[in-house]
Amino acid sequence: MSAFTISIIPTSNDSILKFETNKFITKHQSFEYNNIDEAKESPLAQQLFYLPFVKKVYISSNFVAIERYNIIGWNQVQDEVAEQIATYLNEGKPAVTVEAQAKKVAVTVYAESTPNPSVLKFVANKKLVTSTFEFTSIDTAKSSELATQLFNFPFVKSIFIDENFISITKFDVAEWEDITFELREFIRSYIETGKEIVNPEAKIAKEKTAEVLDTKYESYDDTSKEIINILEEYVKPAVASDGGNIQFESYDPETKIVKVILQGACSGCPSSTYTLKSGIENMLKEMMKGRINSVEAING
Repeated sequence: MSAFTISIIPTSNDSILKFETNKFITKHQSFEYNNIDEAKESPLAQQLFYLPFVKKVYISSNFVAIERYNIIGWNQVQDEVAEQIATYLNEGKPAVTVEAQAKKVAVTVYAESTPNPSVLKFVANKKLVTSTFEFTSIDTAKSSELATQLFNFPFVKSIFIDENFISITKFDVAEWEDITFELREFIRSYIETGKEIVNPEAKIAKEKTAEVLDTKYESYDDTSKEIINILEEYVKPAVASDGGNIQFESYDPETKIVKVILQGACSGCPSSTYTLKSGIENMLKEMMKGRINSVEAING
């Protein structure tokens, strides 16, 4: 079983720091504690409150956020706190008690149309995964019980899962008005059980931990890193709102061609070529003058 690793993530509030885990620590639930007495259902939070600078502890699906008193700066203690959290979790101790995790989770899921008429986006009020996953057949979905069960519906062609939504591509044999309610209720019921969406021990999940992705990012040249940062900041939020994803594949410094992978609603979308050329390609050419000739999708 893989060990817990912790990534330190700054927030917009200098007093609050997030300690992100590479695996889920609650069943898609969130808990907030203002003092050690409130934290009786969380041995981890209680332990953290013994640190004199801890003001508030917030535990969610895949992170622990801590608000500090101003008696000390995070740069002085953040590494020790991250180590303490990792040590605690790697001893097999729960972030919150079984009784707390067993509380009924109110889950809502709503369906949202996308620019791709073959794809519908099902948005949940809970964090589902810590990275993106795409499954194009039941054979590729072995790491996800939810995706496997969805493929048992004869009209499901492919599945894309992001942080808080699932995009489903259908075959033309069915119309959305006939199947949307059934899919929405199935997804909602599954999430409500608290089961893993994607098995964290599966190879596909281990390849997408923050630690692995950071190592991969550092292996790229400076131009590729710049492209990735632009896609992350300016493009991904827009395509995610449409139920899709764009993933950097490669950059050729000789031909100055950028290759990307389109996923979810973006894959096979009638408007994806226009978006790629008129939107993403023009943006990269403008922001990286002289270094980009074209952007090509190797799928979709």
